[in-house]
Amino acid sequence: MTTGAPTPTYPARPRRSRLRTFLPLGVAAWLVLEIWLLTLVAGAASGFTVFLLLVAGFVLGSVVIKRAGRRAFQNLSETLQQQQSGTPPTAGRGNGNGLMMLGGLLLMIPGLISDALGLLLLVPPVQKALSAYAERAIDRRMSQAVPGPLGDAYQQTRIHRPDGKIVQGEVIRDRSEGA
Repeated sequence: MTTGAPTPTYPARPRRSRLRTFLPLGVAAWLVLEIWLLTLVAGAASGFTVFLLLVAGFVLGSVVIKRAGRRAFQNLSETLQQQQSGTPPTAGRGNGNGLMMLGGLLLMIPGLISDALGLLLLVPPVQKALSAYAERAIDRRMSQAVPGPLGDAYQQTRIHRPDGKIVQGEVIRDRSEGA
């Protein structure tokens, strides 16, 4: 029985991205491969050897993360001191601290594949290549972005009404109310 009100038509759902589709499958395959490799190494050597490898990876990863964090904090302190003294900051990069932290995190995750990837991220030529690739990718994305002030993103609003209709509007704040 209908009441005469039109049935709300909702827009079609947007397609899921490939990343959202295949990421759970990739993580599951990675976990199965890690467990299989650990059991293979445990069968060839011993369970105690695998345990020592996992503990050594965890300890090494924590040392790497601590060192990279100290370097990042030292760089931040130097930059702040340069800004306070009025000298322009030098055009220094992050010096691979983010990739070192990621490598340390991968070393801390139990598994031999993640340990190998973590150790690979600690090699300076690999860090430079990944940093250059990431910088190019970010520059490419930024050049495709629509220019405009950031404040415009916060001024737009949508009101979802109970009947399913969307009312688009703009928020205007009166200066006398907020201050």
